[in-house]
Amino acid sequence: MMVRSAELTPSLAISPFRAGSGNGTGRRLGLTLVASLAVLHAEAFYLPGVAPTEYAEGSQVDLKVNKLTSVKTQLPYRYYVLPYCQPSTIHVSAENLGEILLGDSIENSMYDLKMNQNASCAYLCERKLGEEEKRQFMRMIDHDYTVNWLVDNLPAAMRYYRRGDDSYSYTNGFPVGVKRDNKYYVNNHIRIGLQYHIDPQEFDGFRVVGFEVYPQSLVQTAKQGASGMEATCDDADDLTPRFDLAEHDSIVYTYDVTWTPSPVRWASRWDVYLRMHEGQIHWFSIVNSLMIVLFLSGMVAMILLRTLHRDIAKYNDMAVEESAEETGWKLVHGDVFRKPPHSKPLAVAVGTGIQLLVCSAVTLIFSAIGFLSPVHRGSILQGMLLLFTFAGILAGYVSARFYKMWKGEDWKKTTLMTAFTYPGSVFASFFFLNLFIWGVKSSGAVPFTTMFALLVLWFGISVPLVFLGAFFGYKKAPISLPVRTNQIPRQIPQQPWYIQGVFSSLVGGILPFGAVFTELFFIMSSIWQHQFYYLFGFLMLVIIILVVTCAEISITLTYFQLTNEDYNWFWRSFFASASSALYIFVYSCLYFYTRMQIGHWVGALLYFGYMLVVSCTFALITGSVGFIAAFFFVRTIYGSIKID
Repeated sequence: MMVRSAELTPSLAISPFRAGSGNGTGRRLGLTLVASLAVLHAEAFYLPGVAPTEYAEGSQVDLKVNKLTSVKTQLPYRYYVLPYCQPSTIHVSAENLGEILLGDSIENSMYDLKMNQNASCAYLCERKLGEEEKRQFMRMIDHDYTVNWLVDNLPAAMRYYRRGDDSYSYTNGFPVGVKRDNKYYVNNHIRIGLQYHIDPQEFDGFRVVGFEVYPQSLVQTAKQGASGMEATCDDADDLTPRFDLAEHDSIVYTYDVTWTPSPVRWASRWDVYLRMHEGQIHWFSIVNSLMIVLFLSGMVAMILLRTLHRDIAKYNDMAVEESAEETGWKLVHGDVFRKPPHSKPLAVAVGTGIQLLVCSAVTLIFSAIGFLSPVHRGSILQGMLLLFTFAGILAGYVSARFYKMWKGEDWKKTTLMTAFTYPGSVFASFFFLNLFIWGVKSSGAVPFTTMFALLVLWFGISVPLVFLGAFFGYKKAPISLPVRTNQIPRQIPQQPWYIQGVFSSLVGGILPFGAVFTELFFIMSSIWQHQFYYLFGFLMLVIIILVVTCAEISITLTYFQLTNEDYNWFWRSFFASASSALYIFVYSCLYFYTRMQIGHWVGALLYFGYMLVVSCTFALITGSVGFIAAFFFVRTIYGSIKID
């Protein structure tokens, strides 16, 4: 039987549980494997901390509750802020740093699940409803809050079917309730569907491989039975919401449990959660984007190499009247490595960008091979924080190398700026936004003890590593340059409008933005729409293309600038790629007004605040890639010509 649920998603249909829900789920995994060669699922071994749990028949299977979430407010709350059934003692599961920063609050519950033992209309508890409790429910239903549960580390998910189609996908959690005709209906009866896998030849017992839920709003009757309170769920097959919040002063919570065998292996149990309607669209959009970027990059590289080859051959073949024949970029050889204005911030920006690039690349690699994944809540964020902390040595080293090349003397200030500018700005923004989250009493507010732990990571590990990297950087001999810098700067001729800094940088940022445009939509949907995301293989390809594109666009614009005898290329090469971050932020504004439904001002503040931080981070990464590529390019071409 297929159940239609128009009030949740008008274009979709949702059904109760079906046995073997994992059939065909390897198709999407196979697509990712072919595309990325990076998403590896091993069946012969299990990564640390993700070993499967085998349950004996009839043994206890814990159902844990997590935060209440909403895409309309982006403000999570603890599960028990609503009048749900609370156990006598609440135990908070051990949380890592990433979970705390994400606002997770995983606690035990009263739901009694036994392995492979079904239950029908099992009584949980009855709670009184005062005016305050009713208002809480109404606020949560108005803002489309979602309940999140966990069983054996699997999140509760609702399965949605397309009308007229057998394809389906999952959404995380289930709604607190629904609103119809200005009446509020609370989902007080949950159909819990659990799938298990057995293989006596490999292991003993049962493994949980699926966890689906279907919420209902019922009016139950409860009475004292021989073994305790018992409930009767009349008309449970009628899916019309019945529990009108305004008409009742108490609420009874009940649940069904259905266990079904599944052929899905434990190592592949997450595949089914990652099904998306847009799978094919996503794949073809990615391929289309990558092909366009590869074509443009190849064309730019071909033109650049042919032009450069001709220029270098012409310059080196000059035997007579060489000085009179000099034109283009060779004329500025005495000024091309002149110390740029504001060299200190530039060295800091490049060092920080390399730190972020290495941190992002290593995180992606670990995510693609499974060491960091959404299976472990908060592990990706925690891994990024730790990698960023230890990559501080690279930031100090890179900034020191370039600052010494420019003969800078204030190395202490430069190192301090490298250690404090970006981390300090992000921490200040995070602390400022956290005050507003704390003001609305959301569980997303980070405790001050966690803030202190972040400060310990920053001051205790990151800052000393930055100074250590700077020490090694300053200790080495300066970067060798192929030409000497003249004492008197050469006058720069009037430049055409299309070569000038702002316009050329804005044009240069279009291509890197185009490289990440498609993937950006899915990443933002994962973050802000609470959708599953596991396409790290695709993301690795996009990042590689992004790096190549940033390098080539900065090299090209730097070459055109030098041919027009403008030697102030250091900052220009940085902004040629970094300007793509401006398009990222503009796109995030467009996404907010077309895709988001945030109605709470704190949620909007969080969205724009975090997207601004993301955009600045993206600018540092792309800008540093473009700058370093342009630097090695300029050093190479000037080292290839004969200069008297």
